[in-house]
Amino acid sequence: MVNTLLKVRNLTVRFATHKGNLKAVDDISFDIYRGETLGFVGESGCGKSVTALSIMQLVNGPRCKIDGKIVYQEQRNPLDILSYAPNSSEMRSIRGNKIAMIFQEPMTSLNPVYTIGEQIMEAVILHQRVEKSRARKRAIKMLEMVGISAPEKRINEYPYQFSGGMRQRAMIGMALSCHPGFLIADEPTTALDVTIEAQILSLLQRLQKGLNMSIMLITHDLGVIGEMADRVNVMYTGQIIETAITDDIFYQAAHPYTKGLLNSIPRIGRKERPSPIEGSVPGLDQLPSGCNFAPRCPEALKVCRTEEPPIIQLSDDHFVKCWLHI
Repeated sequence: MVNTLLKVRNLTVRFATHKGNLKAVDDISFDIYRGETLGFVGESGCGKSVTALSIMQLVNGPRCKIDGKIVYQEQRNPLDILSYAPNSSEMRSIRGNKIAMIFQEPMTSLNPVYTIGEQIMEAVILHQRVEKSRARKRAIKMLEMVGISAPEKRINEYPYQFSGGMRQRAMIGMALSCHPGFLIADEPTTALDVTIEAQILSLLQRLQKGLNMSIMLITHDLGVIGEMADRVNVMYTGQIIETAITDDIFYQAAHPYTKGLLNSIPRIGRKERPSPIEGSVPGLDQLPSGCNFAPRCPEALKVCRTEEPPIIQLSDDHFVKCWLHI
């Protein structure tokens, strides 16, 4: 029996602009199971990060409207996240405590005027209600856990004294300091070289097993998805257009967009040159009629340009939003 940790239903995120109300996330639904890694892939501007920020209720304000339902830990003590005000005590007790997030760029996410230790300790003191001395011990333990040498010394240093890889490790340590059940990793290996990237991914896998944690992994790198993810959601213009277990995405991709992403990757031993997808992601105020991918799709049918495709179930775990599979 599958144990669901997070259930998202009909999530829609609108932003009021001078061009009208634009949907950055368009009626998506998905589940995240306990202990699994669910990958989100797609080009920039497809709604991956907005989806993650909506789960944390970090996208808010008078110009933003979130509809739908997000339920955390449904089977015992369910928390209806969108029923809480973004700045309420209930929501603050969830962020960093039950659901944590690693942001894209650690140098801009870490506060330059506080030490690494102070920033980790702040979350522990706030959520775990412990004394400063115990929080400091926890912070040292987290730095040691994420592979930072001499943590008793490094805890007193500032972000500028850390390398890019060390800052990312510190961000991971901060995110996991309260032992959350669910971690959102938004491009956790951005701007890292391949050696450090491999170390960070290995670290995440090890910590996931040790803490029995679920991960929502957002990335442009399908190689990272192949190594880390159990299942994958492919997003385009705010919609999930294909979802399947990772092997099916790589070997039985059904949507032309997914195939295009795969064909854009250079592979060792492949004689054909990578073939990038023609065109670019349309602006949210310039979405076409019918299927949003139709203007770029090499397999588009006449119906693709006039009617939005339904979601088709290809197997127990494989769904695609495409007219080609009717």
